[in-house]
Amino acid sequence: MSEEKAPVTETLAETENYLVWKAAEPDGEVTYHVELNNVTVHFFEEEWREFIDLMKNLK
Repeated sequence: MSEEKAPVTETLAETENYLVWKAAEPDGEVTYHVELNNVTVHFFEEEWREFIDLMKNLK
């Protein structure tokens, strides 16, 4: 029986109510997660870059 490896996670930013973190998955994929109270949005690498570009346009 083979053991599945857990993703390696890293917190990128955190406030009292919000959290942004990324996970390096065992298959090499990196995913990003934005937790907004009880809602979590998941992004793949390409989607994350587009999301960051969108947020930069808010300034």
